[in-house]
Amino acid sequence: MTDRDRAVGRAPVEEQPEVTSAVEDDTTVPLLVTDPDTGQDDPDFRPPQGNAGPPSLRTGAEQPWDPEDLAVAKGGDGTRPQVDRARRELEQDGPAAIERTVP
Repeated sequence: MTDRDRAVGRAPVEEQPEVTSAVEDDTTVPLLVTDPDTGQDDPDFRPPQGNAGPPSLRTGAEQPWDPEDLAVAKGGDGTRPQVDRARRELEQDGPAAIERTVP
């Protein structure tokens, strides 16, 4: 409780009637307790259907990056020296410059 709450005579949030009644009304939702299709209390987890193949992983370097974007992604504000440094990194290291910052 803050000093302001004490000054105006407010009870802490956890002691307010709305919160107390919400906590006391701790019941389950019947549709979430059992699977309506099978009546089971625990769901069956199945692997995805279809020919998915190995998962495809994406990284931040798969999309085009401007030197300005890389400078800002590194926490800079896009000043000229930061953009020039990012341009040199992109030219020298290519996607690795982006992977170091945005894996």
